[in-house]
This record gives sequence, structure tokens and C-alpha cells, in this order.
Amino acid sequence: MKKKILLLTDFSEASYNAMVYALELFRTERCSFYILNIFKTTYNLIEDLIPPKPGEKGYDEPKKKSLEGLNKISKLIESKEEGNPFHEFDYISQKNKSLLNAVEEIVEQKDIEMVVMATKGQTNDNSSVFGSNAIQIMEKIRNCPVLVVPKKAKRKIPKEIVFPTSYRTHYKKRELDYLIDIVGACNASLRVLHITNNDDIDENQKEHKEMLNEYLEGLKFSFHTLSCVTVSTAIKCFVESRESDMVAFINKKHAFFDTIFSKPLVKEVGYKLKVPVLVLHDLRN
Repeated sequence: MKKKILLLTDFSEASYNAMVYALELFRTERCSFYILNIFKTTYNLIEDLIPPKPGEKGYDEPKKKSLEGLNKISKLIESKEEGNPFHEFDYISQKNKSLLNAVEEIVEQKDIEMVVMATKGQTNDNSSVFGSNAIQIMEKIRNCPVLVVPKKAKRKIPKEIVFPTSYRTHYKKRELDYLIDIVGACNASLRVLHITNNDDIDENQKEHKEMLNEYLEGLKFSFHTLSCVTVSTAIKCFVESRESDMVAFINKKHAFFDTIFSKPLVKEVGYKLKVPVLVLHDLRN
């Protein structure tokens, strides 16, 4: 059965790099890739009370540019893929919807299993590693994993993936399925990183650690602890010192961006982030 993966593009170099990363990550797996570009119609709000429709200049010109961009992307991918029999592609050009609404719609319609995008595109500034679109998609798209890829990420199969945890969360195995699949398919090592201010863990944490141990059976994995450091410093130091290839988190609704990707943490950890981030989701919310 083919995986269905949505790739987002604004025709920036960053978004192209994210697409290439996804193609490499799933090189030997059967996949249907949906490549989405959102274009904006142009009109004068004062003179034109109604947005332009097909056949009008304000619609047709942006649509043409979008289709031309997708055509260019298709040729680049065709050259890159070199006839990979495992992959097929569908190109989608949509008008004026917010990126989030468009992604939500396509994820539902196409039964998408993963969204892949760049951390930033053409319009995002350098104030943080994640642009506003990436943050919104990571937070709001909750029925499939989201993989965000920095522009400088190495285009290679990950060999070491870091999974930070406090052991305070009772994970369900199905919440970790995509991470387990990637670790197995890539023959990667998973490093479970516990970040704490104390040396000991309580009984609940021990139970959750043991559950992880059971879920990960059959994979190459190990447990690690860093104490008396901030979460941001721990992740940054661990990933950089080991030259890890990916970081994975589970997005707990209402808590994720307050604890893991709060703006100060994004600036501290992520400004020079060079590894992709896989955002999984708490399926109980």
C-alpha cells in the first residue's frame, strides 16, 4: 500500500530542499506525493468589490505562474528521481485559501499520512527558525505527522534520531508508529533523551520508560539523561555533539508550544537548527 505524502511548495529554494529530503527519506518505499502550491489572486479592494474569477486577469495571471512553477518543479523532480518506480506525483494549484485551510482540506480528502514542508519559505523572516506557516501547520494539523525541514538539512537518510521526553507522558504505541516506521526503514538508531532537574525518576516515570522500552523492541535504541540544564540547551548540545540527524516530538495539545517550542526556545535552540523535526501527535485529543 502506498504512503500518501503532502509536500508544500512556494517555489523557494527552502521548499525544494524539503521536497528532495522527503524523496530521499522514502526512496525505497511506495509513495504517492501530492505537491501543493497556493496562489493569491490580485485585485484592488476599493475598485473591485468581488475577487476575480477564472477568465479575469487578476485570477488567470497568478494561476498561470503557479502552474508554471509546478511544471518547473515536476521537471526538477523527474531529473532527480531518475525513474524511481516506487514514486508517483500529483501537482495541485489552489487559489487564495490560507495554507492551513488548504492543507487541512487535502489531508482529509486524500487521506494524507504525512505533511512535509520547509521551516521557512519566501515570506518568513530570520527572527526564528520556524516561520509562521510552519508553526501553524505543526500546531494545527493533528491527524497526521508533520515533518519540517531546515534549508541546510543534509539530504541523507537519518542514521540517528533523537526523541526528547520527560517520561511524564503516557504514550500510546500508535502515536509512535510513524517514528518507529522511519527508524526501522532507515535502519537508524533512536536516542531517547530524558531532560530533568533531578537525578531520580518517580514510579510513574519508570512505568512510562518501561512502556517505551517495550514499544521500541526490535529497533536500535538507547536511553540517555541530561540533568541540571534547560530543555533548549540539552537538545541543542545533545544533537550537535552527536551529529544526530533528526529530532522527533509528540505534540500534546495545549502544551506543546508552551513547553517544547515556545518562542524563546525556538530562538535559542532552533535559530541555527540544521536537522529536520518530526512532529507526532497525541491521538487522544
